[in-house]
Amino acid sequence: MEDRNTINATKNNNKALSYDDVVAKLEEISVAFETYNDYPQAATNNAKRARKWKEENGSSCGTRVGWTRSSQLANRENISRDTIARMASFKRHQQHKDVPYSEGCGGLMWDAWGGTSGVNWAIRKLKQIDKNKK
Repeated sequence: MEDRNTINATKNNNKALSYDDVVAKLEEISVAFETYNDYPQAATNNAKRARKWKEENGSSCGTRVGWTRSSQLANRENISRDTIARMASFKRHQQHKDVPYSEGCGGLMWDAWGGTSGVNWAIRKLKQIDKNKK
């Protein structure tokens, strides 16, 4: 039978994970699956530009997931089908893409996720991957 200290230690080690933590852990797991890095150089350049601006000016924009994405794109890392699907779904933020970095988060995060070239590539790539799996 467990004593009270063991039960309390177990409870303390089972802390709830945030959404961003869960996504980050899932991305670590997905590395074992088929991955891709044939996204356009423009997507890499957009991510690098966003990262540089954040480093030079600071920013509270975005989530850890978004900045992880920008790092992957800037470093031309392989990304999974699930990550490509999240990039494709970022299309919903397109209406904010022209917000200057210094005036809000829209343009900065759009570029962090690869910008128009990255998002459009992700949409096309997702269709291609899913078609080939049939």
